[in-house]
Amino acid sequence: MSDTNAPTSETPPLPRRSGLERAVALVRTATYSVLATVIFIVMTIICSPVLLFPAQPTRGLLRFWAASDLWILRVVVGQRVEIRHPENIPEGPALVASKHQSAWETLALVPMMPKGVIILKKELLKIPLYGWYAAHYGMIPVDRTAGAAALKQLAVDAQQALDAGMQIVIFPEGTRQRIGAPPDYKPGAIFLYDRLKVPMVPVALNSGVFWPRDGYAKYPGTITVSFLPPIPPGVTKAEAKARLVTAVETETAALVREAIARTR
Repeated sequence: MSDTNAPTSETPPLPRRSGLERAVALVRTATYSVLATVIFIVMTIICSPVLLFPAQPTRGLLRFWAASDLWILRVVVGQRVEIRHPENIPEGPALVASKHQSAWETLALVPMMPKGVIILKKELLKIPLYGWYAAHYGMIPVDRTAGAAALKQLAVDAQQALDAGMQIVIFPEGTRQRIGAPPDYKPGAIFLYDRLKVPMVPVALNSGVFWPRDGYAKYPGTITVSFLPPIPPGVTKAEAKARLVTAVETETAALVREAIARTR
């Protein structure tokens, strides 16, 4: 593992949950899952005519669905959202590189970034309803088995999205990471940064404390998302990666420590 992928600071272990806490969380999580699934299916079926229209004018529906899901999480599970440094949320062309600890951020970043399109694994487009809408709204699929060819196609698709006035959201580690796991940044984010010539905004978060990567239960608390100062275009790839990893991992570790301290 390269030096730029080394952890930047220690994180404490996740809090131990009592049997009662786990039981309550399981009930709340099951209730959330049922409500969210029903609302998603009903909305996607009723709103299916939007698939016949251009994506841009109908993106409000996507943001409404994501905001509705987050509202259910807050009311049923008790998960609130805090955004730090919103002044760093880009308004123009940008590559947003976010830490990935749970499925939460794939949902929550949608209303935070009205012009964002998310890079996701190709298999997700095969999911009925979800895949149709993801494709309609320009989410960018990547074939993880295609190697260098996948990166080249990714750059083409991302540039087209930028030309259409969108912003690119990528999870540089490619998959969800456990709290405290060593960072494992793949080449995609830096490859796109070098090709697209736009600012790269690092994003840190602590979603994994309340929506663990492993396990079904979701727990109450405040999930914090921190938009960090952008890395301007023109920086060498090595320096850009070092700055990205250091910024995201340092801030993420701080947010995780803060969240864990609040739960004790």
